[in-house]
This record gives sequence, structure tokens and C-alpha cells, in this order.
Amino acid sequence: MPAATHTPTVYEGGFSDPVGSSQAVFRALMDAMARPGSVQDLPVVTAPPAPLTASASALLATLADADTPVWLDPTLMKTTEVKDWIVFHTGAEITPHQSEAAFALVASPGGLAALNGFSLGTQEFPDRSTTLILQVSSLTDGAALTLEGPGIKGQASLAPDPMPPHFEAQWQANRAAFPRGVDLVFAGPDCVAAMPRSTRLVREGA
Repeated sequence: MPAATHTPTVYEGGFSDPVGSSQAVFRALMDAMARPGSVQDLPVVTAPPAPLTASASALLATLADADTPVWLDPTLMKTTEVKDWIVFHTGAEITPHQSEAAFALVASPGGLAALNGFSLGTQEFPDRSTTLILQVSSLTDGAALTLEGPGIKGQASLAPDPMPPHFEAQWQANRAAFPRGVDLVFAGPDCVAAMPRSTRLVREGA
């Protein structure tokens, strides 16, 4: 008689060591935020339903809770298991409104037409903006971005793939709103990088 096939459920695939795993993921993220453009190793500590990746889910499971609404892009919203997994493992509410999201999870960055649809925070409370977690297949194989700003000695280079359309213009507009603006976190295969709103994108040939 063949062995029964185990089908994972939304209740599985979370942190087996919640304290140790969340600390390791948070440390990698903080290093990425402190050194924009640097690529930090990320431990594989989650096993979410597809198309949600292990890196993106680990970041969200570390950051999100019942007080941080999460927005999902259309690719992730197609899958009930993804929504249920996030709610079960983080306690976060899934919001359909970009402007209400504390975190936005984007599985298809190429379909993200506008960054300014998310919350940019206010002058009084710039921290009430949205942090976008973009799932990318690589942090080195895309079009190179040259970065300057706090935490960067001279310049840094990052090449995420895929990326939102017209990204340079979108980021220039985001940077112009400083101290308001969104922050970007790139969830690559077993790694993470970040572009805080303080990061400047250097135009090619400038």
C-alpha cells in the first residue's frame, strides 16, 4: 500500500524557532537598511505556499502583527492559501487599500505601476508610511542602480530583477517627498537588500 502523501496546510511552514528565527531575520534586515545596496544573507526559516517566497514570508512574519495591515498584489491575492498563511502566522489584517497598508507584499514588481499609491506618511509622522517588500529573482542580474546617501560610503550598486516600470522616475518622486515616502525591501533568494527613502538614485551619466 503506498504511503499517504502529506499535503501542507496554512498552519505549517512558520518559524520552528520563533525567537531565534525572527532575531536572525531582523538582524539581516537591519543590516540591509543601514547599508543600502548591500546584500545580506537571509536564513531559510519559513516554507510558505507559492507564489509567496521563503525570503519574503520570513521578512513579513518578522515584521507584521495585528496592528500592521498588509496589502498583497494581484498575484498573491489569487491564492487563498497565501492570504490565510499570512493571517495565521502574523495576525495581520489583509487590506485591499494600498494607502492603509503598513506593509505591502509584491510578488510581481513589474506590475507595480505606482509607488505613490501607498501611504507616504505625514510631515508629523513620516514613519506611518508603507514598507514595500518586493519579491525578486535576483539582486545582481537586473539593470544596475547606482545609489548614494546615508549608510553608503561613496556609491553602492544594486541590480534587482524584476523591477517596477519607470522605476527611476518613481523613485525620484518618492525621494522628493522626504522625510515622507515609502521604503523598499528586496526579498531575493535567501538574501535581502533595501532602499530606504533617504537613498538617492544616481542618474546614468550624472
